[in-house]
Amino acid sequence: MPKKVVLQDIGERHYKEVWDYQENLLKQSVLLKQQQIIPDNYLLFTEHFPVYTLGKNGKAENILINETDRKEKGVEYFHINRGGDITFHGKGQLVGYPVFDLDQFKTDLGWYLRSLEEIIILTMAEYGLHGERSAGETGVWIEPQTKGKERKICAMGIRCSRWVTMHGFAFNVNTDLSYFDHIIPCGIHDKKVTSLEKELGYAVSMEEVKEKVRKNFEKVFDAEFV
Repeated sequence: MPKKVVLQDIGERHYKEVWDYQENLLKQSVLLKQQQIIPDNYLLFTEHFPVYTLGKNGKAENILINETDRKEKGVEYFHINRGGDITFHGKGQLVGYPVFDLDQFKTDLGWYLRSLEEIIILTMAEYGLHGERSAGETGVWIEPQTKGKERKICAMGIRCSRWVTMHGFAFNVNTDLSYFDHIIPCGIHDKKVTSLEKELGYAVSMEEVKEKVRKNFEKVFDAEFV
């Protein structure tokens, strides 16, 4: 039977608020598992106010903007507990945070990340775009094998505790890509970032993208949203 997942579209939020919310959901899930109670699975959809986040093992030198200029631009910054390096979140970017008990799915983080990538690849295909994986680099790319044309459209970074996940993916839909000029995205030099809007040449309905991602989530994870 499909696994039940609680879908919560929480709109545009500050990063720290949603980070704290995920942490609470994860702690609740771990506590229930310790009591041998099966926890609910959650998927949060959000857009963040402008923020740079650096993964736990990321390198601060990949932030190219100083603190004064960053604050003048109204961009927050957090060093957080997910994998990956530096990235940007902002309006026009669909951020998805699955808080999943992988004991109910498959206890394999590689499989989990490839599944998240597959959801974005399937969604892009519905817009006539060919999303791909890049060897050794998590996320979804366009033309990753063509030197000089590699561009990332979806970044990913997760944390997992007792097989319960948090953090997730950031899919550039109508994102202002100029914010990426002030960082080395994901710590990867000489590669660009892109968005659905840039690739298609027009702004895309965020609600339409959410619906497609939701449908592909159900397909890839054999899930049913409630």
